[in-house]
Amino acid sequence: METHTSEIGDGIYRLSTLLPGVGGPAGLTFNQFLIVADEPLLFHTGQRALFPGVSAAVARLLPLDRLRWISFSHVESDECGGLDDFIAAAPNATAVHGTFGCNLWLNDHLARPPRKLANDEVLDLGGKRVRWLDTPNVPHDLNAGLMFEETTRTLICSDLFAHAGESPALSEADILGPAIETMKVFPFTPLTPTTAPTMRRLAGLAPTTLAVMHGASFWGDGASQLEGLAAHYDNLLREALA
Repeated sequence: METHTSEIGDGIYRLSTLLPGVGGPAGLTFNQFLIVADEPLLFHTGQRALFPGVSAAVARLLPLDRLRWISFSHVESDECGGLDDFIAAAPNATAVHGTFGCNLWLNDHLARPPRKLANDEVLDLGGKRVRWLDTPNVPHDLNAGLMFEETTRTLICSDLFAHAGESPALSEADILGPAIETMKVFPFTPLTPTTAPTMRRLAGLAPTTLAVMHGASFWGDGASQLEGLAAHYDNLLREALA
């Protein structure tokens, strides 16, 4: 398993590993995102088995002892399975998550206390600024949250827009259609009255880059992609209630 590194924005790097046979014959990419700044931040750790490759990819960009923050959306192996290994390997790193996620799990799990962020709180990385967004059940789990890097207008999307197969690091091609097809096979986002409004709140940030965990990241009108995803969930909810 080889982890490839690509810059998808100014100081924003995608670390990508294709796992053949996962999620279908085309396989599935597992992507982490490293924000290089005065206080670098890694979003997603990958599964524990991916730690050697992912940590080596990080180390090609900066020494591990420079890593300051580690974050993720929700408690799941591909989101944070390698968290303990990264905390051990990066002595200056601290996990950072939403208040609910810290209270639910991280406060008890980690030897080093995590940094709690309130909804819409901004963490200044020095040269980059990340805003924490509480997004309960989007993409899934009550403790879910996403990060928006304000200087590059990059929304780190976690599982939103997931699509299978090997893909370019960054694309201007539509990712909504492939994502909807994937969700028909793996309906991973709960259908609730707040699902579409949450996606529209993300669209209101007007992101120009969507950093996608599984598949190609998107460059362009990110708001229209998110509005399209929200409309899809509006239709699903209407059909379920009919």
